Amino acid sequence: MSKSKSKGGQGTPATVALTQAGADFTLHPYEHDANAQAYGEEAADALGVPYGQIFKTLVAEVEGGLAVAVVPVAGKLDLKAFAAALSSKRAAMADAAKVERVTGYVVGGISPLGQRKRLPTVVDASALDFPTIYFSAGRRGLQIETSPSELVRLTGAVTAPIGKSG
Repeated sequence: MSKSKSKGGQGTPATVALTQAGADFTLHPYEHDANAQAYGEEAADALGVPYGQIFKTLVAEVEGGLAVAVVPVAGKLDLKAFAAALSSKRAAMADAAKVERVTGYVVGGISPLGQRKRLPTVVDASALDFPTIYFSAGRRGLQIETSPSELVRLTGAVTAPIGKSG
């Protein structure tokens, strides 16, 4: 894996954050289908990556406000486990318009990095099973590949088993 500099208009707040942090990462562009409903699965299929190794970024409301969950695209977010990981009593999926306003990203292209406001983040523990993981670079059709430890370090995340099979 090499440090990828933004080129060809692929720079996003997420790639800028990785570059500024001196992180090792690789960008993986793919042709996004505007009709796709399952963005993560579309990325996995386009890039030939197992569904368990590609992660989606979800935003939920917890008692302290919004928080980010990074879970495999093959599954769903376990809201009870997510709330517990953040020492909260409950969690509920956040309104899409609010998520876009707070993160600065559009749904289907939300990255856990480079958000307008740094939110508490929980990365599913299964990420640690891989040498590298993939997640959105901040727009549909562009994925970042980096080590799970880099993602945890740069987001200040905690890891916990917050994913459940879909």
